[in-house]
Amino acid sequence: MKKIILLFVLFSTLMSFAQNTGSVVGTLTDKEFNDEPLAFANVLIKGTTKGTTSDFDGVYKIENLEVGTHILEFSFVGYETQQISVSIIAGEVTELNVAMSASAASLDEVVITTTTKRESETALLLEQKKAVEIKQSIGAQELSRKGVSDAAGAVAKISGVSKQEGSSNVYVRGLGDRYLNSSMNGLSLPSNDVNKKNIDLNLFSSDVIQNVSISKAYAAQFYGDFAAGNVDITSKEHTGSFAVDVFSGTGFNTNAINKNFVRSEGSGYFGYYGRYAHNPFAIILSHGVDPVNVDTPVNVAYGASIGNSFNFNNGSKLSVFVTGSFENSYEYRTGKNVDFTTVEKKAFDASEEYEYATTTSAMANVGYKINSDNRISFNSVFINSSSDEVGYYGIDGNGRNRDAILNTDQGFYQQNIQFDQTRMFVNQLLGSHKSGKLELDWGFGYNKVFSDQPDRKRFSVENYQYALDNDSTTNPTFYSNVVFDNQRYFQKIEDDEYNGRFNLAFKPNDKLKFNLGYNGRHKTRQFNNIRYGYDIVDGDYQITDVNNFDAIFNLDNLNLNDASNGIYEIKVINPYPTLSNTNRPGLFENSYNGNLNVYAGYVDAEINAGDKWLFVPGVRLESFEQNISYDVINLGNNGVDSKSSKETFILPSLNIKYTLNDDQNLRLSASKTVSTPEFKEIAPFVYEDVSTRIGGNPDVLGYSDILNIDLKYEWFFSKNEIFSFGAFTKQIDNPINLVVVGDATGTQRYVRTGDQATIYGFEIELRKNLLVDEDDNANLSFGVNATYMKTKQDLYETIDGTFDLAFNRNEDELQGASPFLLNADISYSPTFKNYQPVANLVFSYFSDRIDALGSGDLGNIVEKSVPTLDFIWKNTIKENFEINFSAKNILNPTIQYVREDQNLGDVLVVSANGKGVTDYKRGMNIGLQLKYNF
Repeated sequence: MKKIILLFVLFSTLMSFAQNTGSVVGTLTDKEFNDEPLAFANVLIKGTTKGTTSDFDGVYKIENLEVGTHILEFSFVGYETQQISVSIIAGEVTELNVAMSASAASLDEVVITTTTKRESETALLLEQKKAVEIKQSIGAQELSRKGVSDAAGAVAKISGVSKQEGSSNVYVRGLGDRYLNSSMNGLSLPSNDVNKKNIDLNLFSSDVIQNVSISKAYAAQFYGDFAAGNVDITSKEHTGSFAVDVFSGTGFNTNAINKNFVRSEGSGYFGYYGRYAHNPFAIILSHGVDPVNVDTPVNVAYGASIGNSFNFNNGSKLSVFVTGSFENSYEYRTGKNVDFTTVEKKAFDASEEYEYATTTSAMANVGYKINSDNRISFNSVFINSSSDEVGYYGIDGNGRNRDAILNTDQGFYQQNIQFDQTRMFVNQLLGSHKSGKLELDWGFGYNKVFSDQPDRKRFSVENYQYALDNDSTTNPTFYSNVVFDNQRYFQKIEDDEYNGRFNLAFKPNDKLKFNLGYNGRHKTRQFNNIRYGYDIVDGDYQITDVNNFDAIFNLDNLNLNDASNGIYEIKVINPYPTLSNTNRPGLFENSYNGNLNVYAGYVDAEINAGDKWLFVPGVRLESFEQNISYDVINLGNNGVDSKSSKETFILPSLNIKYTLNDDQNLRLSASKTVSTPEFKEIAPFVYEDVSTRIGGNPDVLGYSDILNIDLKYEWFFSKNEIFSFGAFTKQIDNPINLVVVGDATGTQRYVRTGDQATIYGFEIELRKNLLVDEDDNANLSFGVNATYMKTKQDLYETIDGTFDLAFNRNEDELQGASPFLLNADISYSPTFKNYQPVANLVFSYFSDRIDALGSGDLGNIVEKSVPTLDFIWKNTIKENFEINFSAKNILNPTIQYVREDQNLGDVLVVSANGKGVTDYKRGMNIGLQLKYNF
């Protein structure tokens, strides 16, 4: 590798003597704001799509221009476009500084648009064109136009990306959560869910997003655990003068609007639970179990942002940006809840779920420009997200349970009341410095996450059909095969992470640049849970009101001794050493502690060989250490153990860009990466939902080698139009899949399923303007991207380990891979004096994909295809006032998961990755928003 780099450097040096090109550089300033630097304005060579954007300090640079006279076009939204002639001399750098003024027709609009920066589609497309690696981005401007409210919805609009319906899972080129990385401003983000590697991108509302990018091809600056790509969120910042935005919105879900909504007792309207300081046993004694009624289920959203910049006499500048928002949503689902392996275990043909979700987000960004060469900033984000779900299963009285005591064919019923809350704090200190030919970028971060599931209540009833008749002499009874069929459950996750990065760039000339860098992270996780079961003393106790369990589970009915004749007792699995396990607090039922240390250094070189070729060879040396200790009840004596893995990886990469002409690129990327397991994939703790069970497997400890090859053609045929075509292939050694273990419980676990998996596919993207105005701004445009993938993995005949299993086939498709993905949108944006409407239709589709592999004689669980269609209508009235309307999920498709069965065909089942029902419709979401810019 060293010899190859030296050859590239020598070739580049020889080419520099024979060059017949020059460069132009300069600074763009804003006349409307005291000649401050104008960031992210567009600079184009007229008649071509070759160009760039000014950076945060207004500086731009265009290299490798042919000798002669060129016309440069400088433009920015709300400013007059300027065309200036410049003469290029061979081997020299020409300086051209430009001061830009607002157009007379939009002078008032400048206040609004000066903060767009890299939010615009045009600027991001130029950034993609110049990037040294295969990368795609979507900015706040496009998010707003398409009605995308969060980062998860943002990435799902990028080619090769899909989002799993009913969950936060994002798939890139068929590879899901475990093959992705997520970061913010280049620093890693934590996970908020014990069952996920990455943060739920739904938590990042568009209010805190400047743009979201996905790097699908590996480069040395990324962590070695890389297969599908890296999702990076760039936070919003402010560079203009004083500005304030406020918005308020409302809406409803067509399924939920006419329902008498309920949510968990103890949870608040804003998604907070105020009892974390109390022992769970004290909460059980003090608080009831029944859900509470809420007001009319109308969605609301409101928020504000404020920014200002302060200039100092020495030329430095302080910029401050603060934003905060709150939004909620109501959703009602009715469908089936079925647990089916080779036989039906439990089935509720009629089930319903009420879900109330909230997201509160706040962000503060403080940037200090010391001078044109030095800048530091501090970014702090707080997010509170909650999901409050009440589910009733078997509401028609025909629920079935193979293990029922009284009647296996009807009358089985379960109620599940569950509140989940995540509080996340992200703090980052960032800096960039320039000195001659050197440039240093660095960042340090600290992340803190509290992810809790406090006081989940679950009750099981037999002969529920008696609750539906008018006969007071017949009543349901509690199902109590084991103590925990009726229970209260408490779960806590706490993550701490310190991370850092720096990149030192040295550019001796226009043809060569070296990057020397480091990044690392230290992460810890603490997990614990405890259950308390209601042991029904009288097995024949009659439930006279199934909607008033508070009348039963209260202190008056607690059985304290043999003479009290109480209805129930409270049981715990792990009692304190000096206490009974009955009617007393207990110790954690399951717990695990995880520790992750990743430290890596890397070097790469950006080598411009002539005017056409860009070679970026790189290598990364990474130290990886993972430790996990666990204490779980489901493995008996083997449930208390610890596992550790320590590896050193050498990961080479090569990215090549060949510039066919000013408008077209050809890219090739090849790399070696790895895939490592997450804490939750190793710890054998089992999470039990109403009809699903999912847990880890200590046998997956280790890593997988991955080979990646990408080839892509890009044609930027105007400043906001593109056609691209790409092909990719991956080879994963010893892959991990989610598998339904063929035992009596049907538990899903993570398993290394075979020697090798292969993936290959094709991507195509087109963005085209159909109608443009006199300034070449699109009035009617459309975009479409599609991906076709083919996956295959080997399957072992038998697997002997902590969990033994076998496969009845020797190969299958890869879990989570959709053979076909499609995203499309059409936008119409005419202008009528002060009225500027924008109408958008946005469509997405993914084909059937494996949700979990089946082992033994079990068939796979398959997530069925889903098409989605949204309509967004933005109305700008008198420049600073907006009235926006949206209708989402217009097609309202049926969401289904099925178990493939050789004898019965497809059997509807629920998924551990989805909601508590299957065969349901989400309903349409209708929304109206008012927005005002000061």
